[in-house]
Amino acid sequence: MPMLATQIAADKTPGLEKREKESHKAVKRSSSNLKKLFTKALRSTGVKYIFKSKTKPPKTPIDVVRRSTFLLASLDSFEDNVDPKRFDKMQELDSLLHEMKSILYGSNECEPAVEACAQLTQELFRDNTLRLIILCLPKLNLEARKDATRIVANLQRQPVNSRLIASDYLEANPDLMDHLVSGYDDPGLALHYGAMLRECIRHQVVARYVLRSEHMKRFFDYMQIPEFDVAADATATFKELMTRHKSTIAEFLFENYDWFFTEFNAKLLESANYITRRQAIKLLGDILLDRLNSPMMTPYVSSKDNLRILMNLLRESSKNIQLDAFHVFKLFVANRNKPSDIVNILVANRSKLLRFFASFRIDKEDEQFEADKAQVVKEIAELEAIGPLFSGELHKFPPTPTASGELYKTPTACIRQLI
Repeated sequence: MPMLATQIAADKTPGLEKREKESHKAVKRSSSNLKKLFTKALRSTGVKYIFKSKTKPPKTPIDVVRRSTFLLASLDSFEDNVDPKRFDKMQELDSLLHEMKSILYGSNECEPAVEACAQLTQELFRDNTLRLIILCLPKLNLEARKDATRIVANLQRQPVNSRLIASDYLEANPDLMDHLVSGYDDPGLALHYGAMLRECIRHQVVARYVLRSEHMKRFFDYMQIPEFDVAADATATFKELMTRHKSTIAEFLFENYDWFFTEFNAKLLESANYITRRQAIKLLGDILLDRLNSPMMTPYVSSKDNLRILMNLLRESSKNIQLDAFHVFKLFVANRNKPSDIVNILVANRSKLLRFFASFRIDKEDEQFEADKAQVVKEIAELEAIGPLFSGELHKFPPTPTASGELYKTPTACIRQLI
């Protein structure tokens, strides 16, 4: 029996081997066919859509700008649901804006390429894409707005052939500044437009346009907007306007002295908001102490109304406000041609002022401050009244603050007499 089994197995071996070989070949053919099918499937449009974006991103800065310009100009149709592919196109626009920002700012791995930046900048101004970015900002999502803001800001500093072409463009398109300033009317856009505006003000021609426009009066209201971040941003822009271009500011103040300081005093220095008062008195000192603004300093320190405001600011509980107010107040005292009403107000309040300065200290030692204070005290102590205020006697101011917290209040009859 064992021999028979061995013989049967031996007889079956050739057939079994043949079948195994055929089976192996079939599996190999099947595997090859599957590989071909898979490769073909990968090349098909449907699978490409899954693994790859439908829109291939442009390769050059010029392509990026031109495609962005087309999409920005088409935004209205996206919003009106006219274009069935609006979602895809909005995503593409977001991607393009991000690409532009990357070209201008570079990345963690590499610095921005000078040539690419120049190409992008030229194309943005040539195709009026900058205008579209500014005007279409409300239609973009938050991240796209951030990218757009940084793009506009960067363009103001991008030289092309050693020239800031942004300045020429904005000079020819001043209405864009109207749009940026009006952005403060919308809290959702104010910070974006404010950041753009401050960068545009780097150009003197732009700052001059804004200073001479009716927008300047609106800033006094913008700086008191209830939303703190918007008010702070408007204040930062206002400060930039009033400090960056010295000659332009001096010209503006000379031409607009009356209304400007009337608004400045009433809405900023006498504001109920502590932050507003603090920033305003600091800015006032910067303006008046600038050498180019000296023609405006004399009339300012000759006004009894201005002196009243400064003396009340000296009474603030905030040391910061007191110190900044002191730096302006000392200009009234140092004026060698004080009007009689200024002299008489200082004389009438002499005892209170001297008591105040005797205890007026700052946190850190400052020799210049101490020298200035000593000079102010000396000047006030040596002042003599110029004629009687009324009825042959020097008017006695209230020894205590009024209910409103003022250091002194001049009676109406006395003011008429001084005038």
